[in-house]
Amino acid sequence: MTARPDTELPACDFDCLVFIGRFQPPHLGHLAVIHEALKRARQVIVLAGSAWQARSLRNPWRFEERQRMLRSAFDEEENARLEIVPLLDALYNNDVWVRDVQRKVRDIASHDHARLPRIGLIGASRGQSSYYLSLFPQWESVSVPLVEGISASQIRERLFRSASSAEDYLSTGAAHDLPPGVLEEVRHFCSQASYRQLIEEQQLLEQYRSAWAQAPYPPIFVTVNAVVVQSGHVLLVRRTAAPGKGLFALPGGFINPHERLLDACLRELRERVRLKVPEAVLKGSLRGQRLFDEPHRSWRGRTLAEAFYFALRPEQQLPQLKPVKGGDHARWVALADLEPESLFEDHFFIIQNFLGLPADLGA
Repeated sequence: MTARPDTELPACDFDCLVFIGRFQPPHLGHLAVIHEALKRARQVIVLAGSAWQARSLRNPWRFEERQRMLRSAFDEEENARLEIVPLLDALYNNDVWVRDVQRKVRDIASHDHARLPRIGLIGASRGQSSYYLSLFPQWESVSVPLVEGISASQIRERLFRSASSAEDYLSTGAAHDLPPGVLEEVRHFCSQASYRQLIEEQQLLEQYRSAWAQAPYPPIFVTVNAVVVQSGHVLLVRRTAAPGKGLFALPGGFINPHERLLDACLRELRERVRLKVPEAVLKGSLRGQRLFDEPHRSWRGRTLAEAFYFALRPEQQLPQLKPVKGGDHARWVALADLEPESLFEDHFFIIQNFLGLPADLGA
């Protein structure tokens, strides 16, 4: 949605200002930035990150829901100058993410043929603007004073701690954080099954944290994952319990105390997936490994994952998988059918890292 040619626009410093965030959920601090951007630019592009991802405590709302929330806070003229587009994360490759941002802005930013548009990045703090400026040196940076006392993470904590705490928050303090349209959308979301599943995950997380509360240092967990590919298919399991119930995941799990990482990965394939491939063949098919350490990658807290990439020889028949009683259900999934929103935690990005899957969904 671009501004109409006959729309009278104010005199502005910029042709286009870009605001990047997750907006989980959009709050009054976000709106202050966008209102300032609308004052200073003819066109404003809002890039909503973490798009096309499964719902989680960190990312409860899908892009379409966040887009609707944001647009509810602006009038018709403002919405005509406002572009809100999804942005897929690229957790382990800044260059891929920067390229995606550059392409989206290039394709959206309006300009006349006499000159290139003046583009800037706008943010709610000087630190954020400086970080973006380092990634996009061709664009100017604009800082907006931070709205004190509003935090998206604190809002989510109040909403998902329990249904009763959410009800108290929505009836008392939410109006100080959220614009009316967003508050209405959040109320509606809290009546849905997706909300109840996230409440269950929050309760599990609290149990998890309490079990480690007496540890002398914050715990750091180490896990392994297997990326097994053959004939255009990748081996996945469908999770049968929270967190991530119903989502696909890479086979894997925690390492045992006296176990090497590769041995732990092979054990998981043998015991939990029952992959009918000899261990010697798997070792001979190992094509790479990498540590995945994005700080927010796991709901448990700081969790490192060492992933191993096995490229099996193409065959007409995919290797058999023997069901494990009471375990997750393993299956071969065609690479063309992989969708980030159907995969647990950062597992899509792990697969993407090894296989070079495109990152420009929705482009």
